[in-house]
Amino acid sequence: MSAIVNEVRKGFFLDSVALMRISRAVADCPGVEEAALMMGTPANKEIMTAAGLLTEVGETATGGDLVLGVRAKENDAATAALQVAVEFLTGPKIALAGGIVWRPKSIRTGLPLLPDANLALISVPGDFAAAEARKALMLGLNAMVFSDNVAIQEERALKEEARARGLLLMGPDCGTAIIAGVPIGFANEVPRGDIAIVGASGTGMQEISSLIARGGGGISHGIGVGGRDLSSEVGGISTFAALDLLDADDATRHIVIVSKPPSPEVIGLLLERVSESRKDFTLCLLGERSLDIPGNARLVETLKAAAYSALPDGELLSWDPTAAVQSPTTRRTGVLGLFTGGTLAAEAQYVFMAAGETVASNAPIPGALTLEAAGDTNVIIDLGSDEFTRGRPHPMIDPIVRDAKLREAVESKEVSIILLDVVIGYGAHGDPACRVVEAVKAFGTDRPIIIASVTGTDSDPQRRSAQEAKLAAVGVLVAPSNADAANLALACLRAV
Repeated sequence: MSAIVNEVRKGFFLDSVALMRISRAVADCPGVEEAALMMGTPANKEIMTAAGLLTEVGETATGGDLVLGVRAKENDAATAALQVAVEFLTGPKIALAGGIVWRPKSIRTGLPLLPDANLALISVPGDFAAAEARKALMLGLNAMVFSDNVAIQEERALKEEARARGLLLMGPDCGTAIIAGVPIGFANEVPRGDIAIVGASGTGMQEISSLIARGGGGISHGIGVGGRDLSSEVGGISTFAALDLLDADDATRHIVIVSKPPSPEVIGLLLERVSESRKDFTLCLLGERSLDIPGNARLVETLKAAAYSALPDGELLSWDPTAAVQSPTTRRTGVLGLFTGGTLAAEAQYVFMAAGETVASNAPIPGALTLEAAGDTNVIIDLGSDEFTRGRPHPMIDPIVRDAKLREAVESKEVSIILLDVVIGYGAHGDPACRVVEAVKAFGTDRPIIIASVTGTDSDPQRRSAQEAKLAAVGVLVAPSNADAANLALACLRAV
């Protein structure tokens, strides 16, 4: 029988990304079956209970408390792993004069340490995110709300308040930004330049900015607005605020807007706002193919095309997948996509549908099938969806969920082609290609065709070229972009 131990730290907060990283490190300790560090909200305690990680001790926690939960094969292993978690939680601290150590516990008390700061990053459980974002706005700070699970009515109210104060609110559920050359959240190291990106799409912004860098361009700003900003309920408030800021920015020549299709109520307003700008635009509204676009804008169908369109001389080289085509084995002729990036999964669906292929997904774009209706068709799985991330790190941080799905697909001997994304950069796993390599090597040559692309740059800590080389060394077919990888998968599928 497993041993479960809990510790509750009253009034202790650490942002969710840091907690997920610590959870994963603790779960890797000897003898540990599962581990989690979560704020003690009712929803989080339900998740921990379902995972077999909560005891009576943990049940005493309230929303402002941190719960440490470890389940291990033996009590000694659980206790040792809990101590590892505690050691991770001892920092960071700020050393003050006289040897006093102090950790700010609010935006208000932390702001005097950085009096020139104008942006607050909010990464707390969704139940508390709106209140913290409102505090930041009241202090005159723009806010990037990394937290998700914020009610959409609260989102609109926050954005209206930000607009009234002349501030910008990015998010909720905004995981990527590049502000004045500084990558924030899940972002890549790219050169400064004259192209801005406004995105209701984190990995979409990462793919476009990385491809622009590869094509010799650079990014002035990447402003994430949250995936719901262009919905009818929110009305594009942050998108329009971002466009106002970029219109006034002399360092920005061209603006890329990337999103899933806006609601009909918002798209007309968006196109009208674009037409009023003195800048040139590229619109990448995945799945949207025919709009009455103003003369200063171009509508493109893929993230790669968006990067190509934004570059002044079209420096991004085309790529012909035919030279890399392999014919599948006698396995079932279908493609299984296992994606850590939601927008990359959406783009792959679009590429398949544009080529006349049927595709199903757990996060279907308009025109795609649900998994329940999939049958034997091509399937694209977004592993970053809520059903895979409840109480677990996002797969871009820790690809353990994809590791299991990849092994399952190979062992089933039914899938002919597996399509993957490998996303690197700040916030991402330190060596995601290595995880793919381990799974591939375990099955030798008796496996499906595996196709991947790497989203990132050689300036990222993981180095794009190094990641690509690791994949290629074990026979993974590596394409230069996510769209190219999807097209290569189609070419292999049709080579049967």
